[in-house]
Amino acid sequence: MRILTFILLLILVVLQYRLWVGEGSLAEVYSLKKAITEQGQELERLQQRNKALQAEVEDLKKGVEAIEARARNELGMIREGETFYQVIEKPKEKKQ
Repeated sequence: MRILTFILLLILVVLQYRLWVGEGSLAEVYSLKKAITEQGQELERLQQRNKALQAEVEDLKKGVEAIEARARNELGMIREGETFYQVIEKPKEKKQ
């Protein structure tokens, strides 16, 4: 009877060890769930970014206005017949 009790107690200890510390433990499951949540958030952010980039690509392929706006803003281009005025503000004097 003592041997059976010892064997059952030993099995209980081994199972408890696996539950709390070993492979597939509760701590590992929690860690993996947290990693999955973080990856899901990153995936959502990247999907939003891809949608925005895809919309911009489609707009550039189809829309002349988008190309013109980009040329004006990024390259400083103007249309033929337009006059470009650059306003340069006088630097503010520092008070001493």
